This record gives sequence, C-alpha cells and structure tokens, in this order.
Amino acid sequence: MRLSATQTRGTLLFLFVYLLIDICSAQELAPRAYLITPVHSNAAILTYSFFDGNLELEGAVPITGSTARAHVPIFSYYHSFNFFGRSANLTASWPYGVGNFHGTVVGAELAAYRSGLLAPTFRLAVNLIGGPAMNASTFVKWQQKKILGASIKLVPPAGQYDSTKLINFGTNRWALKVELGYSQRWGHWILDTYGGAWFYTENPEFFSHNQFSPGINTQTQTPVGSFEGHLSYDFKPRLWISLDGNFWSGGETSLNGVRSSATLQKNSRVGITSSIPVSRRQSLKFSYNDGAHVRYGGNFRNISVAWQYSWVGKPN
Repeated sequence: MRLSATQTRGTLLFLFVYLLIDICSAQELAPRAYLITPVHSNAAILTYSFFDGNLELEGAVPITGSTARAHVPIFSYYHSFNFFGRSANLTASWPYGVGNFHGTVVGAELAAYRSGLLAPTFRLAVNLIGGPAMNASTFVKWQQKKILGASIKLVPPAGQYDSTKLINFGTNRWALKVELGYSQRWGHWILDTYGGAWFYTENPEFFSHNQFSPGINTQTQTPVGSFEGHLSYDFKPRLWISLDGNFWSGGETSLNGVRSSATLQKNSRVGITSSIPVSRRQSLKFSYNDGAHVRYGGNFRNISVAWQYSWVGKPN
C-alpha cells in the first residue's frame, strides 16, 4: 500500500509521540524507590531528561533510518505519611515533551517537531515489611535491613489529545502499574529489585472522524511485565552511586481487534545514577542509561539531571 504524503507524515508523528510516552513509563530506571523517609517528609523535584537515539520498528511500518531527539522537563511532588502504622508516600509528576523526529518512509525523507504536555503520573507506595512509620527523631536512629514494599502507579487519559489527529502527546486511555519492591542493605551497599506489570484500557477513539478514517477506530495494548534491579553504594548520607538495569516484555498493540505481533516489546536498559547533596535541604541527581537490548520501540540514550528540595512538615 502506497501512503500519501499526509498519511506518511501522520504515521511518523504518531510513532514519535507514542514512543515518547513509552519512554516516560516502561523504560524508567529508579534506584531506591522503596526506601522510606520520616512521616510528613516533602520534596519538590525538577527533572530535565534528554533522549537521543533511533526507533526499532521491526517491520511494523515502512520506516527506515528513523531517529528521535526529545527534551522532557518534569515537575514532581513527593509526600510521606502514616498508613496504618506503615510508612507510605505519594508522588505526583507532570512531564512536558519537546522533540524532533527524522525518518525515511517509502523513499521520502521527512522530519517532524512537536511539543506539549504528556499525561501526569501518580504513584502510591506502602511499606509492608521492615519500615514502620516514624517521625524524624526516631528515623535518624533507625538502621535499614530488609524492606518489602508495594506500589500502584496511575496514568490518566490526560495530556494533549485530539481523536481526529495522529499527532498527540496523550494516549486517551488509562494506564496502571502494580509493583512489588525489595531492598536489602549490607553496610554501605544497598540492593534493590522490583517486579511489576503495566495494564492499559482501550483507546475508544484512535485516529477517527477524519478524511482518512471517517468512522471510529479502537486501539488496545496487552500488559507489559517488568523487572528492575539496582546496586548502590553510600559514600556518606545522601551521597551515593548506583548501577541500574531493567527488562520488560509485552505490549502488543491491536487496531480494531487486529493484533500486530511485530509490536511485541522485549527490551532492556542499563545505566548509572548518582546523588549529591548540595545543602541540608537540596540535592542533585545525575543519571545516564542506554538500551542494552531493544526488539521494538525506542533505542535511546538518556541523560537526566534532577534538583530536589526537601523538608519535613509538622504533624497535623
């Protein structure tokens, strides 16, 4: 099938936007995600992430030589609280994406630029074993050994979305991740491992009500299973470095009930993260990660810099 120039450009833009959203979810590497903090701890976090690389599309669409470069600033807020005697925390994040895409489709070289809000992310984590809720004075005397926690991450159908266009930063669907996390400390060393799964609802209006598709199209995606591991070393409190890695599998997409096996993801990433305190309440975090194995999706190099301001509030 020969694509028109408009259809080709739309296909390129959709793939770029879809994979940019995927960058901010399944590919994440987050060391020390289940370590606890004192009750009423708060943090405001500003993160800048830069992604640069190519797209592995494995014959799913007639695109070759595809590359993408994206800038993703993210604002996050963290708050910890007492949940029936256990340490718990809630994190809300909202990213904004700016990116350029280049590729060759049926012999034509095309380029695209887009910017806009992506969907926000809300994460609730609760410690199950090894970390009771503590105030600040008790927490400074506490020594971590084994920690087992659970979390739920929710991504609502928000962000910029127009069902008549392929050019969207939102996905018009809900996404939910459930996860268990284990952390073990030996002196200055900490080992973190997480296992979880992403689940997605149907997009009831995907590229619909337009000149190419006057009806309604539906799009679905199978669950994605994920595993993540980190080995970190404390030089002193709040100054640490971590080796990171993950693997995820699944995520085949279907259009109007017809599944595309070419979109099955079996990918992994490796990287390094470091945290450096700059004052009593401020710290900087630097990270770099790259694709170790990518069957389908974005094969990106990622550099991130985050500034965090923390404080402990007063009990109610």
